[in-house]
Amino acid sequence: MRAVLRWELADLRAHRAQAALMVLVTAVVAVSLILADALLVDATNPWQRIFKQSHGSHVWLHVRPGVNTSPLARLDGVTAVAGPYRTAPSTLVRSAEKVSLELRAVGPALPAVSRPLVQTGRWLTPSVTDGVVLESSLAHSVWAGVGDDVTVRSVDGTTHTLRVLGTADTADQGPYPDWTPGIGWVLPATLDRIEPDPARTQQAIGLRLADPAATDFTAQEAVNALGSAQVAEVSTWQQVRSAMDLGNRLLGLMLGVFGLVALLAAALAMAGGAGGRVLAQVQDIAMLKAVGFTPAQIVRLFLYEHTALAVAGFALGSAAASLLGPLLPGPLGQSMVLWQGQPDHLDAIVATGFGVVLSIGLATALPAWRAGRVPAVPTVRSDRPAGRMSRLARLALLLRLPPALVLGARDAFHRPLRASLTVSRLAIPVLMITVALGGWATLDGFQQHPQRVGLAAPLTARPTGLDDASAQRLLNRRPGVAAAYPGVEIQALVPGETTSITMRALGTSAHPYPFAVAEGRGIRDTDEAVAGQGALDLMHVSVGQWVRVMAGGTPHILHIVGRSIEPDHNGDMLSVNLDALEGPGGLPRPQYYALVLRPGANADAVRAGLTAASHGRLDVRPTADPADQLGPVRVVVVGLVAVLALIGLVELVTATSHALRDHTRDVGVLRAMGLTPRQIATVVVTGTGLLTLVAVVVGTGLGVVASDALINLQGRASGVGAGIAQTPSPWTLLLAGALAVAAAVCVCVVPARRAARAPVTSALSTF
Repeated sequence: MRAVLRWELADLRAHRAQAALMVLVTAVVAVSLILADALLVDATNPWQRIFKQSHGSHVWLHVRPGVNTSPLARLDGVTAVAGPYRTAPSTLVRSAEKVSLELRAVGPALPAVSRPLVQTGRWLTPSVTDGVVLESSLAHSVWAGVGDDVTVRSVDGTTHTLRVLGTADTADQGPYPDWTPGIGWVLPATLDRIEPDPARTQQAIGLRLADPAATDFTAQEAVNALGSAQVAEVSTWQQVRSAMDLGNRLLGLMLGVFGLVALLAAALAMAGGAGGRVLAQVQDIAMLKAVGFTPAQIVRLFLYEHTALAVAGFALGSAAASLLGPLLPGPLGQSMVLWQGQPDHLDAIVATGFGVVLSIGLATALPAWRAGRVPAVPTVRSDRPAGRMSRLARLALLLRLPPALVLGARDAFHRPLRASLTVSRLAIPVLMITVALGGWATLDGFQQHPQRVGLAAPLTARPTGLDDASAQRLLNRRPGVAAAYPGVEIQALVPGETTSITMRALGTSAHPYPFAVAEGRGIRDTDEAVAGQGALDLMHVSVGQWVRVMAGGTPHILHIVGRSIEPDHNGDMLSVNLDALEGPGGLPRPQYYALVLRPGANADAVRAGLTAASHGRLDVRPTADPADQLGPVRVVVVGLVAVLALIGLVELVTATSHALRDHTRDVGVLRAMGLTPRQIATVVVTGTGLLTLVAVVVGTGLGVVASDALINLQGRASGVGAGIAQTPSPWTLLLAGALAVAAAVCVCVVPARRAARAPVTSALSTF
């Protein structure tokens, strides 16, 4: 064992740079996987924690006032009931912000089921009749803190001033603004004062189930027990959890996928490096066998060395992630803080480390086995004949290129198996870098071409104290506004009545709204609709089918003619023309107007102009862009590209060492042929550069295909829908490929020139 350790230490000292790169690559892969673990755990942890602590409800129903809800408590599987609580729609006005708010009447005692978790301040008290407790994400969005006064406007336009007593978390619905309206809890007497008309209120009731898997069945039974015409909205715990974990889940999946691919690439790179070291140390291995080492000991020697490097790398990476991870900005740092507070996070680190070390150990097993087969008697090194000249070398001859380039083209592919392995190992990082660039291009597409991803209207105008005719005249006359589409959003029960989705009526048959349709076609008739991927999944239908939904107590039979790109509400959107909701009294009154601007119009200028022209009676706001919430994705993409580039660097070092070893014995011959040291170095550089060029072409082509597939798959899983992927521009791909080839040349030029200047006697000594 002492001899083994001494040999390993001597080998590491002789290859310090290569060993350091292996440790560094393992460390960055470990950091990626640990951050992915933290993000994926944190993706569901907020909902799980809040739901458990609040004793949350699995199903929430909003029903019409006066409906007897007592039958719900007697349904099979229902263990507890929250409410019913009277609710009223309103608008919260905070400085220039106006947000939709649902006021929920709750007593001064915290309920046992679906109990709001007070985070700051205190709960409602009878001594403060004008108090309100705001849901935490809503309070954060409008910058409202404990002790602040907020203005609440009821449906009839009456305003009331309320004092914020506290903020609270809830598992009843997702965070604002992904889930609207926001929630505010008030005393029953306060709600009576703000909304005295019972016809404008609803009842919210939550059902806690013994079996969460029976949510859909119980929700359907609840709607049947009350009557579908009496139920306005149904939401389930699956929808809330999905709304809470979307952002972190995307980051976690990105880090996880890239981390696993990086681990594969790192393992292959280390296997190539180990194989090269075995070939370079044939005489040393033979000497070890001559002094008594068995083949099994030789195999263990190489496995121990590379396993030790993997353990050192993972230890470095896990320490860096544990110490520096909580300091990272945004969701990465927050997730690490929460994850480190979990009792089982150490088990996850150990499991990740075991997987990393095992992967690298298995990758180096084949080179170690080849080392064990080296004969104990040193033999004269002789390579197999190069075989026929490659087509690339023939082409170089036909083009009368300089001799150094011709020899480099020949050397690049005269060993087909080794060349194929090198190209494969280099192509994997290039492939994933292309995928990362595709993710970046998709984010740019959200911001630069929002109409392609369902954001044709960059502004939304809501009349406040302005009649519809005046609002339409003002919007249509405003310079910069190309079209103003009236819109209404209501909740609709899906077929089977197990949950509800948002039904959006936007535009008219005469002036249809330009929905971004990725599959099928747009709306033409009043009985047609387009749906987001999330809505199609909830309704279990596809494009071309008919569905029956219950909206506002009225059944609607609609033909799904297209799938639209829907970045809002996790894609749970069913869109129709406003004509589809026309009743005996005509078209419903628009709740808002979606404003499509003329090319070149500045959204901020149009917004300011409309606000001034309407004297504040038009609440004009920019349409939320989901790309604004995915800023951390760009940071992650940059980090992943750096990690993959480092892995590619390791493989380039390995390929260069192989090329130099092959040319060590050729230096004297090439000099005798008249080649200068610079030309000899050019031979090595040309061979490595050509291998890198082929890897770039292969990896980029596969990466473009994989990028579109992975991004569209994530879009489908998130409810937005497939069709959002953007391919990086050809110039971007060309620049990335040129940088990769240039990096390969820079990596191998220095050692190649050093080897070319070596004395001829050193080359002869290798025979």
